[in-house]
Amino acid sequence: MTARSYRFSQAITRTPDRSMVNGLRAVDRGDPDLDLFKVHHADYIAALRSTGATVTTLDPLAGFPDAVFVEDTALCLPEGAIIMRPGAPTRLGEVGAMARVLAGYYDEVLTVEGPGHIEGGDILTTEREILVGRSSRTDAHGIETLRRLVASWNYRVREVRTPPGVLHYKTDCALLDEETILATDRLAATGCFDGYKVIHTPAGEEAAANAVRFNDIVLLPAGFPKTADLLASAGYTIREIGNSEAAKLDGGMSCLSLRFTPGKS
Repeated sequence: MTARSYRFSQAITRTPDRSMVNGLRAVDRGDPDLDLFKVHHADYIAALRSTGATVTTLDPLAGFPDAVFVEDTALCLPEGAIIMRPGAPTRLGEVGAMARVLAGYYDEVLTVEGPGHIEGGDILTTEREILVGRSSRTDAHGIETLRRLVASWNYRVREVRTPPGVLHYKTDCALLDEETILATDRLAATGCFDGYKVIHTPAGEEAAANAVRFNDIVLLPAGFPKTADLLASAGYTIREIGNSEAAKLDGGMSCLSLRFTPGKS
């Protein structure tokens, strides 16, 4: 499979639960509007489906306000799925539900066991390696466990540094193609993308860095015109999606889906 880091036949999303107003957040920007969130979520799903992919939308997970951010629960690779171990204690219950779902797609569903922690938002898979950022949600034990689990599938895991004050590694970056990364200046300055081409988010539009390349489109949070123009001029097809309510819970484009090609025989 070529371009397997951004070409997918499947995606999984989850309808937000009413409890999402109690979701985790680093800064209180007010509670999200559930109705508006659902409108944005529907637009997001429609964008994924427009590429020809099959999108499965799971029911709300009652009592788990952050469960809409399904990406943190698993890493999906062609060979199998790795169930994460979230660094936020209130999210630990989400992973069992996702493991049962992914068992329907994969012959191999492996699990990151304690004492370490790792969340999907800290993992950027490229054509050549898996980059994992240490953060407040992902630690050295979690990264080492992931490295061991994917070794038999011949993946190279490289630990990198997430800048202070940045929740997840992918808060500040996104894969655009085999060789190109969209990133903030503060993340690119760490040197973690040496060997890649980097497109820098314009000043004041750092929040646009959490985009998603999905098949032939790039899903970009709405409201960042300079970044949209920059990517369009570079030849990418942009689909802007409202993200104001997810952003109140530190969520972005990548958080809202698991993207993969099923490996189940």
